[in-house]
Amino acid sequence: MDNKEALAALAERCGACENCSLCKTRTNVVFGRGGENAKLLFIGEAPGENEDKTGLPFVGAAGKLLDKYLDYAEIGEDEYYIANILKCRPPHNRDPLPEEEDACMPFLREQLSILKPKIIVCLGRISAMRIIDPEFRITKQHGVWFENNGVKIMAVYHPAALLRDPRKKEEMLLDFKKIREEMKSL
Repeated sequence: MDNKEALAALAERCGACENCSLCKTRTNVVFGRGGENAKLLFIGEAPGENEDKTGLPFVGAAGKLLDKYLDYAEIGEDEYYIANILKCRPPHNRDPLPEEEDACMPFLREQLSILKPKIIVCLGRISAMRIIDPEFRITKQHGVWFENNGVKIMAVYHPAALLRDPRKKEEMLLDFKKIREEMKSL
């Protein structure tokens, strides 16, 4: 089974998930999108309203801003895959609850197992706290490379945070330069 088939089978299983109460309020499961053989994996925290409507991650205003950074870094759609820790939208876009993250983590782990990324970029504090370190401080540690089992891992600001505080956009550009350089070294 190739990656495309394996991801499709996993997405189907994810679509039937009832492991937490978010299944009752979702419109769509938001599994992921991107290149099935991508070496770069972006991980966000949870779908928002637009993502819940479309079933695709990062398609709202934050997604459009992320697309601009990807263009700036010359990272094409087939070169990255994007997913969230949660596959269903929390009500009113609240932060994910620990038990919701725990319910979804097996799906994310399987996505990791299928994709085998060389680089993981956590989009925002919540993702970084789950993937890198529970004590992660996004304002101090964004743009810093970590390594786990041969995989390079970095956190950047969540694009939605940049919409609220545009002063951080320059820092994001610098972080995406680092991502581009790491991509070139693969």
